[in-house]
Amino acid sequence: MTESRLPQPQLRAILPLALAFAALKIAIHIVTNVMAQRAGYGIFRDEMYYLMCGRHLAFGYVDQPPLVAVMARATDILFGYQHMWSLRLFPAIAGGVKVLLTGLMVWALGGERRAAALAMLGVTVSAIYLGIDSFLSMNCLDPMFWLACMLALLRIVQAESPVAVRNWWLVLGVSAGLGLESKVSEVFFLVCTLIALLLTPQRRILFNRWFAAAVGLIVLLALPNLLWQIHYHFPTLEWLRTVSHSDKDVILSPLAFLQAQWIMLLPSTVLLWLPGALWLLFARAARPFRFAGITYVLFLPLMIALHAKDYYLAPIYPVYFAAGAVAWFRWTGRSRWRNALAGAYAALMVFGFFVALPLSIPVLPPQQFIAYEKKIGFAPKDAENHAPTVLPQFYADRFGWTDLVAQVNTIYHALPPAEQARTGILAQNYGQASAINILGEHDGLPTAISGHQNYWLWGPRGYTGEEMIVLSKASLAEMQENYASCKVVGMRDHPLAMPWERGPIYLCYGRKTTYAADWNELKYYY
Repeated sequence: MTESRLPQPQLRAILPLALAFAALKIAIHIVTNVMAQRAGYGIFRDEMYYLMCGRHLAFGYVDQPPLVAVMARATDILFGYQHMWSLRLFPAIAGGVKVLLTGLMVWALGGERRAAALAMLGVTVSAIYLGIDSFLSMNCLDPMFWLACMLALLRIVQAESPVAVRNWWLVLGVSAGLGLESKVSEVFFLVCTLIALLLTPQRRILFNRWFAAAVGLIVLLALPNLLWQIHYHFPTLEWLRTVSHSDKDVILSPLAFLQAQWIMLLPSTVLLWLPGALWLLFARAARPFRFAGITYVLFLPLMIALHAKDYYLAPIYPVYFAAGAVAWFRWTGRSRWRNALAGAYAALMVFGFFVALPLSIPVLPPQQFIAYEKKIGFAPKDAENHAPTVLPQFYADRFGWTDLVAQVNTIYHALPPAEQARTGILAQNYGQASAINILGEHDGLPTAISGHQNYWLWGPRGYTGEEMIVLSKASLAEMQENYASCKVVGMRDHPLAMPWERGPIYLCYGRKTTYAADWNELKYYY
């Protein structure tokens, strides 16, 4: 039997099971988001920003490519933002597609239904995927595109007809191109995968005209964002450079980074994905797919060297869940006790799911969550440096927004009508500005401006600073350096919010220089 003709189960045997697991994944997120809203958690800080980006559709943004804004705009039009389950329905569906592709990955690797079920269960219960698929962001999209690329490569390696080769290269081109319009970190995945292919006999698949066509598709789909970057003088590079020279992100040591992989995927799943990576690297039966294992060996140290966030590797792991499940059932064979062991292991992962769920999705009210952390002796670690908080940042960033909007609304409408007509709102960051613009859009408030991220590109919107409501952590003396007069008219002090979302609200008059004149100084890419 040649490497290109490995035995494979029929797709129709696995596909219904994969669809069922995908539906289960989507249902989990619908139910848990309903629970989260009932537990008191509101819209997430970044979700409001993405909704605003969706209302300013463009081919790029300072801190992300355009696809998440397109998803946010579609969500805004179809569902609005009042209900968390519908606001986050597209991420849930993306999570379901990820599970489905994991099952198809098992099929491509020569596994059967039991292996597909085990792999999809592992992906479904993993803590990181519970988290990233539970809210609106680009992180839910990455695994979908990466997995489609890897699935295409596995099928190209096994293809027995030119038509199959053509079709799968086109799938890869579209997936990779759209992935680059979702998050630029996919570049590292694509480069590592290309190097891995060049290091194995499967490099032969690159000497094909359809590989060139796939590259052309990638370039074509990524080109709009590239042209946008050129037009605005590469703001994303400026933002990344600013962050890299700051103390914003937690820098993990190599050992801590490895430990984070084990924790974020759910500790019990290490017996699935790690054997999968090893099977791809060393098993004779996996020789045609060796490049998939080598990709991980290249990608992991690269992310450590670049001081990436621990979850930047998350999109690639379903490949190793699939391979691990194939390896498991090659080992169990027809042995009853080995199959029973596989069943017990599946039950262990389900148990881990219920333990990890409150730490991944905020289904418990804040005080119950705090008690739960203490009971199990584990608290999630944040990826950014900040002062101590009651809740982890992923949860804390859902509090304080309605209180902020209510205060600003009261302050603004207490002004005489003549003053309201000339008063604007200046926010310190995109979270505050987006909260006012999204949650306060029906209150008759003026559009909030900011120098943070893409708000800087959107400009001061004609406000000169004649009269402004200003959200800032600066002292009154510091504020009066820029304005003829300022006074504190409110205080942001929600106990569960992040530290930078607490501070005074000022009413300021007579800015000494206009915003247009000082706009470059107000730029805040961070």
